[in-house]
Amino acid sequence: MIDHARDLVSVREATERLLSAAAKLDNADVTEPSRLPGWSRGHVLAHLARNADALVNVLEGRPMYVSAEARDGDIERDAPRPLDVQLADVRASAERFQEAAAAPADWSRTVELRNGVTDSASRVPFRRWVEVELHHVDLGISYELEDLPAEFTEREIDFLADRFTGHPEVPPTRLTDGTRAWSTGREADAPEVTVRGTPADLLGWLAGRRDGSALAVEGGPLPSLPPL
Repeated sequence: MIDHARDLVSVREATERLLSAAAKLDNADVTEPSRLPGWSRGHVLAHLARNADALVNVLEGRPMYVSAEARDGDIERDAPRPLDVQLADVRASAERFQEAAAAPADWSRTVELRNGVTDSASRVPFRRWVEVELHHVDLGISYELEDLPAEFTEREIDFLADRFTGHPEVPPTRLTDGTRAWSTGREADAPEVTVRGTPADLLGWLAGRRDGSALAVEGGPLPSLPPL
């Protein structure tokens, strides 16, 4: 069972970690490239703030974004702001999300996200947790995939493995860290490929943050994953 209230606590803790780390930057650091192609650290911080507001829209029954163009335009508009403005916006938008997510609601209801994707409302806090943790890594400020909470890493591997399950371009694949195992890719009686690695390396590959070169692969080449 998804515990949305517990996930909200995790979101708050992850946000505080990110804000505390980012507060050590300066205005010049914010303009430097992040680990995401084409995005500065300012783009990442702007996206985090606007994503929080977008998820408030989702919880309150409005479209997540007015349009893809508006989403991208808001990020480009906000990316050049000074560090103090960026951090204040991330904090204020995070509080708006916490307030919306704490309101009494039917957490079993279905909500709509971007591009027609639907999910249970109860999973929205976890989706926000994903945004905060992975984009903290993307900032490139000494927070790595290995630093992520173990519970988060396992749940995000679960989520991404499920996301690629049934995808016709991904061969039937078994993932394992030596203790736990996941399956993904096309449905089959048995996996064609087995991918072994640390939880951080498995997550990095599934989330498009690492190229998978640290993983051991049996039964064929490392599968190519579609973009998230």
